Amino acid sequence: MSYSVLYQDIGIKDYKEAWDLQENVFRKIISRKIALQKNNPTDEPAQPGTLFLVEHPHVYTLGKSGSEDNLLIDHIQLQTRDAQFFRTNRGGDITYHGPGQIVGYPIFDLEEIGIGLREYISRLEEAVILTVAAFGIRASRLKDATGVWLDAEQGKRPRKICAIGVRASKYVTMHGFAFNVNTNLTYFNYINPCGYTDKGVTSLEMELGGKQDPEKIKLLVKNNLREVFDLKWIN
Repeated sequence: MSYSVLYQDIGIKDYKEAWDLQENVFRKIISRKIALQKNNPTDEPAQPGTLFLVEHPHVYTLGKSGSEDNLLIDHIQLQTRDAQFFRTNRGGDITYHGPGQIVGYPIFDLEEIGIGLREYISRLEEAVILTVAAFGIRASRLKDATGVWLDAEQGKRPRKICAIGVRASKYVTMHGFAFNVNTNLTYFNYINPCGYTDKGVTSLEMELGGKQDPEKIKLLVKNNLREVFDLKWIN
């Protein structure tokens, strides 16, 4: 049976504002699950999953197990680059979000879908792999490194085109993926992306030699997520 998901493209949104939107949906799903597990009556209606797609102003975010040493500039230098910094409750280390990047925040109940967290991450990766394949680009996974990579074969220097960092509680997810489309990659020079010093980053623009249509990319991502998770979009 398909999993019902409310799709919302929320445009350009401050990172903390988008985080608060996620938390609101996340807590509603969890609170209802807990009430039902305790056989407590609840007036809360059934809560569908939600997918937010968003673009952020320049911001660096650090996962709960990450090291602030991987931010290579101080807070004054952040300000001169119009960038913010947040410690978050997701997994992973440090990453960058900014203009030209499609960020996806799926708040999904994995019990409803019938999968575990590892499979969930694998399906997020697969949706992006399918998306870049539509442009003739071969992307793949990299052993022991979450995300979607180009040139992941042994002996090459892999380049990440999509970072993934999630949080899950009671099998409910939040945070998600950051897909570099027309991203200004120079902002990655100020961090060790995801804690790595021996790997690079890339974007669709970089690989294809020109700006890409973000609306076209969003539609491809949305369709591929629907396919790999068997989703039913609702209004």
